Amino acid sequence: MAARKAIFITGGGSGIGRSIAEYFAGRGWFVGLGDIDSAGMQGTVAKVGGGNAYAHKLDVRDRAAWDEALAAFSMAAGGRIDVVANNAGIPLGGSLDTNTVAEIERCLDINLKGVLFGAQASLPHLKKTAPGSCLLNTASAAGIYGTGGASVYSATKFGVRGMTEALDAEWAEFGIKVRDLMPGFIDTPLLDHAPNQGSNEAIRGRVQQAGLEITPAVEVAQAAWDAVHGDKLHTLVGKTARRLAFGARWLPGKVRQQARSQSRPLGQ
Repeated sequence: MAARKAIFITGGGSGIGRSIAEYFAGRGWFVGLGDIDSAGMQGTVAKVGGGNAYAHKLDVRDRAAWDEALAAFSMAAGGRIDVVANNAGIPLGGSLDTNTVAEIERCLDINLKGVLFGAQASLPHLKKTAPGSCLLNTASAAGIYGTGGASVYSATKFGVRGMTEALDAEWAEFGIKVRDLMPGFIDTPLLDHAPNQGSNEAIRGRVQQAGLEITPAVEVAQAAWDAVHGDKLHTLVGKTARRLAFGARWLPGKVRQQARSQSRPLGQ
């Protein structure tokens, strides 16, 4: 009998991470959760069933903590990790001149450095289950074309996209897949947060005012499954992401014009 496959998911306490956990657990995988939100992770464990999941408190900004978390999960999973989903991330909106140093550094540390640290820590584990193992990064539609009023966030997601492309080449010799997801606005609790310290307006309201669709989180989970099992480097999720990718490639002037006309920063 084949050993049960295992996936470790950061940001597994809610939102996209929880949806990916439910989706993979529902298809027979053992799920590892990494998050700073212990209560959220226990909520995810309750949804997928205690025998299907393992939770480990993890701050993705801590490189040493990554090694500890993956070693513990590998032991819990019977010595194997087939997929690491580098999913943890935070939003940051507002014009650059209004973002505080602390906000900028936190966004860079979690969204970019945390993903790099996760990739670095994952490599020895994914080598063991190659060929066919996978590093799955959560990028964003903001990594297709920069979003006005979210320059720092856009920079981190372009960074995730670039890292995915670089490691796709770098790790090919090991038989490890490197993929990313590029979702638009996804229906998660993050949309109910303010975009920065200076705003009390939830992101969800701005998205709805702009007439953009909010995609169910389960669609991201389905896309994650397809990315892990397919050969597509970047997977677009939702109408907004698909339209933006089409426009950036074929109608760049129009996309630039729209970006300028819709650039009132989140938080203003």
